Amino acid sequence: MQAIILAAGMGKRLKEYTQNNTKCMVKVCGETLIERMLKQLEQRAFSRVILVVGYKGEELKDFVKSLDICLPIQFVENPDYDKTNNIYSLYLAKDYLCKEDTILLESDIIFEPAVLDVLLEDSRETLALVDRYESWMDGTCLKLREDDSIEAFVPGKSFDFREKNQYYKTVNIYKFAKEFSVSRYVPFLEAYSKALGNNEYYEQVLKVLAVLDNAGIYAKRLNGQKWYEIDDAQDLDIATSMFAPEEKKLTLMQGRYGGYWRYPRLLDFCYLVNPYFPPVRMQEELKAMFGELLCAYPSGMKVNSGLAAKNTGIRQEHILVGNGAAELIRSLMEKVEGKVGIIRPSFEEYGNRLSDEQRVVFEPVKPDFSYTVEDIITFFEDKDIQNLILINPDNPSGNYIESAQLYKLFDWTKQKGIRLIYDESFSDFADEEDRSMLSEDILSRYPQVYIVKSLSKSYGIPGLRLGLLASGDEEMIAFLKKDVAIWNINSFAEYFLQIYEKYAGEYVAATRRLAAEREWFMAGLSEVKGVRVIPSQANYVMIELQGTLTATELTNRLLNEHEILVKDLSSKTSGNYLRIAVRGREDNQALLEALQSQV
Repeated sequence: MQAIILAAGMGKRLKEYTQNNTKCMVKVCGETLIERMLKQLEQRAFSRVILVVGYKGEELKDFVKSLDICLPIQFVENPDYDKTNNIYSLYLAKDYLCKEDTILLESDIIFEPAVLDVLLEDSRETLALVDRYESWMDGTCLKLREDDSIEAFVPGKSFDFREKNQYYKTVNIYKFAKEFSVSRYVPFLEAYSKALGNNEYYEQVLKVLAVLDNAGIYAKRLNGQKWYEIDDAQDLDIATSMFAPEEKKLTLMQGRYGGYWRYPRLLDFCYLVNPYFPPVRMQEELKAMFGELLCAYPSGMKVNSGLAAKNTGIRQEHILVGNGAAELIRSLMEKVEGKVGIIRPSFEEYGNRLSDEQRVVFEPVKPDFSYTVEDIITFFEDKDIQNLILINPDNPSGNYIESAQLYKLFDWTKQKGIRLIYDESFSDFADEEDRSMLSEDILSRYPQVYIVKSLSKSYGIPGLRLGLLASGDEEMIAFLKKDVAIWNINSFAEYFLQIYEKYAGEYVAATRRLAAEREWFMAGLSEVKGVRVIPSQANYVMIELQGTLTATELTNRLLNEHEILVKDLSSKTSGNYLRIAVRGREDNQALLEALQSQV
């Protein structure tokens, strides 16, 4: 078995990375793509490698020759690399195709060794390696029959997103039997090139062959093996995090702060969502308006604060919307002066915007990090604070103060002249009936209270980036409306606010469903040896590891061995604690099984 690697392209989309190097000379985790690929081929006892070069060909040849690779390597040059496409590169290597069974690879892909093994271990002689289509993939797709024969090749321009669940993406690795190349592929390759020219893709030849009876080529489906195609700088960044050494992968993934949809096999238990909302019907309504919303400006702050007022029953002068709660927190905290009482461990977005001199920190001493209104008042009574921040349920502990007790805190801060910033982003998941403090009556009675709510977290719409801030302090609300951009939310977020009222009942049902799942999940976590579960009223659970394994070690193992991302709380607490989001039953079960195997 020999290998042919196509490496003549210019890689223009990688811009500065390929100004002085060919595409396969780009480094991922400190190693060039071509070096990694050649090492993998050498380990599998290939007879030789034929490397088709073009752009920066001499530099590539010199580099390859300098490697400690014993595998015989022969070079084929494509002098017209800037005027042709990969069909011509393969055409130049066609004589080699006819001499031996071949693995054909493109040089801009990175893959784990198991990807090659899947192809080599299959007894079928001629195969196209494929993987289920995911949103990050680009290029030729296939539709397959049950017997793995190819029903159709689907080029990018013919892609129908309504049928994406039926598509498989070619990995750009193929296994060609010598007989297949001699009798079918090479004759068609020659004819196709003569008829249509050399500015085409070699998959077009396979597309022609696939319509013939007994085409002789089948698909080999991957099943979770890792690979990635690198076309631009974003691809390079993602590939770097995917294939990073175990000790570096977690840092790279955490540094992305989201965007984990780009990693389709990753289970994200780090970021907090509602898996049961919005309902399918609401999603379909949003999809139906996609084209119109995409091409239209959203309304300004006045209109959107009116939508928020309609949905909450709060006067428009008392509420504004934000591009996520983070935007509103930033704007509000810039107006905060004087000492600020904060609780730790807690959500750091507020505290991080304060100077060391401003922070007055209350740290609960109970082993479950619980505290009451009485605890808060007792601690801050003599601290001369002008502001107080409370997240309820707290993050990451899930500690919850019931509404009846909150009124004591509202009365105390009013009496003391303390501004209370009350974040109820997770309160909708608490067990009590009247969970939200968002009411016009409360805001009118307590104008010193500023209520923040992240719809992204509780309503399951982090991609829309929606948050609310409400207060009876009309002067402050008016200032904040001018402080944020007039078009601070997009048309999709505005439309969500417009249609939400129709689905309000389903939202309440979704929060109750999540609360029930949380109880099941906490019971399952309690059965894991060496895990202590801290009671929670939110859509996440805090756990303590009581064995020798540290929180950071477990977080690394879950990511590297199970592709599960959790929140390591080592920077927030002195013990071994993790925060784990509550997801749907299937995902939660997967995490429980992973924990059982590690703790």
